[in-house]
Amino acid sequence: MSDYAIGDVQGCYEPLMRLLDVIDFDDKQDRLWFVGDLVNRGPQSLEVLRFIKQLPIRANITLGNHDLHLLSKIFADQGYHNPDDTLHTILATDDREELGHWLRQQSILIYDAPLNIVMCHAGIAPVWTLTQAKKYAGELENTLRSPDFTLFLKTMYGNQPDHWQEGLQGIDRLRIITNYFTRMRFCDQEGHLILNYKGTLAEAPPDLVPWFAVKNRIAIEADLVFGHWAALQGHSPIATIHAIDTGCLWGGPLTALRLQDKQRFTTQGLLKENH
Repeated sequence: MSDYAIGDVQGCYEPLMRLLDVIDFDDKQDRLWFVGDLVNRGPQSLEVLRFIKQLPIRANITLGNHDLHLLSKIFADQGYHNPDDTLHTILATDDREELGHWLRQQSILIYDAPLNIVMCHAGIAPVWTLTQAKKYAGELENTLRSPDFTLFLKTMYGNQPDHWQEGLQGIDRLRIITNYFTRMRFCDQEGHLILNYKGTLAEAPPDLVPWFAVKNRIAIEADLVFGHWAALQGHSPIATIHAIDTGCLWGGPLTALRLQDKQRFTTQGLLKENH
């Protein structure tokens, strides 16, 4: 049995099937971990959700910003309109709410003690310990799984507050937790979230640093697996931090990381003429 963490799929069903062939995936023995952004922008988001939902061994899934965006569309008729969205096939299907209820039961952060692996979509706030990150992820998970989850979906969008304070309450607290776990890339020198730049490290403004390089960042005593940041091209300067969004949607590879030995496997991503 092996565990494989897979980078942002974003509706790229055919590359996902090819990657499973590359790793010789056995659905009766192996477990898949998905780092989030299962859906959107690619052509087959519905097929991706249905495939993962029916796996014999339940996949470990952490939700990404595009997954939350889908939930807002299904249940709250909310969310920004982007002409690049490709969620229409899900929104038009009769089982969209069944898929949505399944999706909102998934995780924000997963920690596996035997493997000493922690996974989330965008990363862990530089000011949090692993214990704190697990606690705050649990708050968001409980909100998404609660009967009044739509209240959160209607108010989750926004860039403020931009830094963590333990005294935050209500939607401000949930929004900053959400943004750390699902949208974070860069911070300023004081550790405030900067959400309006998504590019490469080399081209970043000089006052910005990647979240994993913030001064005095609290070290996480586990291997951390994250996605979300295709511009990193799968590279992290820290040996215990594993970036696995390699831009499948944009013609880059789709990557699987075998968690037992950290070996990487790839396959060709979405061909540009099909995007």
